[in-house]
Amino acid sequence: MAGEFNPTPLNESWLYNPVFPAHWKRGSLYTLANWVNGLAFRNIQFSPTGKPVIRIAEIKVGITGQTKFTTQTFDHSVYITDGDMLFSWSGQPETSIDAFWWRGPDGWLNQHIFKVTPNPEIDRTFFFYLLRYLKPNFVAIARNKQTTGLGHVTRWDLEQINVAFPENISEQRAIAHILGTLDDKIELNLRMNRTLEEMARAIFKSWFVDFDPVRAKAAVRREHPDWTNEQVSRLAIERARGSVPLQPEIAELFPDRFVDSELGEIPEGWDASTIGQHFRITMGQSPPGNTYNETGEGLPFYQGRTDFGFRFPTRRVYCTAPTRYAEPGDTLVSVRAPVGDVNMANERCAVGRGVAAIRHCSGSRSFTYYCIHHLGDHFAKFEAEGTVFGCINKADFERLPFSATSPEILALFDRVVSPLDEKIENSERQTAILAALRDALLPKIISGALRVKDAERFLKEQGL
Repeated sequence: MAGEFNPTPLNESWLYNPVFPAHWKRGSLYTLANWVNGLAFRNIQFSPTGKPVIRIAEIKVGITGQTKFTTQTFDHSVYITDGDMLFSWSGQPETSIDAFWWRGPDGWLNQHIFKVTPNPEIDRTFFFYLLRYLKPNFVAIARNKQTTGLGHVTRWDLEQINVAFPENISEQRAIAHILGTLDDKIELNLRMNRTLEEMARAIFKSWFVDFDPVRAKAAVRREHPDWTNEQVSRLAIERARGSVPLQPEIAELFPDRFVDSELGEIPEGWDASTIGQHFRITMGQSPPGNTYNETGEGLPFYQGRTDFGFRFPTRRVYCTAPTRYAEPGDTLVSVRAPVGDVNMANERCAVGRGVAAIRHCSGSRSFTYYCIHHLGDHFAKFEAEGTVFGCINKADFERLPFSATSPEILALFDRVVSPLDEKIENSERQTAILAALRDALLPKIISGALRVKDAERFLKEQGL
């Protein structure tokens, strides 16, 4: 970035006149791109299948059980594909109003979100980070209009915001490359974590939902009722090589018969029980007064997706007067609007009324996490029964069905899955560091306080 830092002075409110290098070309934010607003869908347009309707919830957490679908066709301008740039202009200012890349299946754009296509002279990745740089301005503008918890940034606001950009597109791309390098590494970590978690969830499903080890041994037992457990296990392992992997230490611990129970068919020796008999559940509680902040004072605070973002939030919120806590390794579950989002606490944190902290009485964090993940069908029932929004209370949570296995099988599951969870945690820590670095560099580079060459040198020193 040529020239010394010489920001354009503020002529009016900082909301509409953010700081940029003086030598950059100036213009109205709205005129630098094409902004297409999504559609206001009606319930009659939804269907069980078809293309997803992309709302702010889908942008944040992807396609879920709460996603709406439609088989109808609309104007191509609101058709969304992977890699499109989106700007959410209405909602809770701190957590909803922001720029996003769409990373999901093709779908139709819902209202309150712009599909953004920069002009040819603007590098699209640079424009994305320009919008991210303006996040404090968007939040402040939306707060000034906030009613009933929601705020918005209108077309008029976009027209009034004076921005600037390097006329040399190579300079734009250099800035985009610096910040994109960090985001690319973050995305790589997230993809790796999803793969590792899918592996762990597949193991849980095989053992505790489909009962694959039991079924493999039961098939052998029916053929050879007089064999020992060791003989049954050996043949079951041999037959499972081409389908369900079955190791000797796994086969040895699982039974070879099923019995009927009030939960249906379960492995012999297991108990038909409830969540409340085997898990400790701490329901969150809202702290008194306005004790939230983004400065890092107090404990990290979780209160469900609607308020502050829940699963891997991009914005950290802290609480100085917490009343309910989750400990490292506790599974966090959203119990209100919507029910059933799942996360794992990797540090001591505070939980608000929209979240429950759960841990199996054995202390196993891995088993708890994947067990709660597989309660989705039960959570969906409470989501559907909510009058204003879905919710589940502690008593209902404790009554959810659970098939209890032996301590030895739980310990084996931990030994198999814990290394995967540790890799996920290490990756999450690195991702948090990378995100903090990106967020620190972004305003300095766009404002001109840090030269591109200095930023490139710094990243090289960090091995990035």
